Amino acid sequence: MLQLLYSTGLRVTELVTLAVSSCNLTSCFIRVLGKGEKERLIPFGIPAKEAIVTYLDSSRPLILKGKRSNTLFVTNRGKGMTRLRFWQIIKEAARAAGIAEEVSPHSLRHSFATHLLSHGADLRSVQMMLGHSDITTTQIYTHVDEGRLKSIHKKFHPRG
Repeated sequence: MLQLLYSTGLRVTELVTLAVSSCNLTSCFIRVLGKGEKERLIPFGIPAKEAIVTYLDSSRPLILKGKRSNTLFVTNRGKGMTRLRFWQIIKEAARAAGIAEEVSPHSLRHSFATHLLSHGADLRSVQMMLGHSDITTTQIYTHVDEGRLKSIHKKFHPRG
């Protein structure tokens, strides 16, 4: 769940309600129904694909114990996971990793957007992946990296 959340920037509700059929492991895309019932396609990387395949092959069958569910991430009751339970999982994972700061599902969404933008992704593409209807919402993630600004200035300005 953590791999997929960071790889796609999903909202926590989108993650816990994701259907198995929404996840295309061949093309590494997920189909998400976001806010306002707007559908979007979001790519995900190989680490997320590998984590999902491992989960589907090993963990999910053990969790379901023969029960059936259309929801990708399930509880041992055969139901989809709740937002609250995922909050607990992410806090437990942060604690186990020795992370002292407050971590939330939105922290991974924020990291997803920030990392894409800081590595050169265009704002419009990030807007589409996040499912923002207004680009000004996406602009929140365009933090100024002072070190990067200095190196750009030094490289491209004649008096840098």
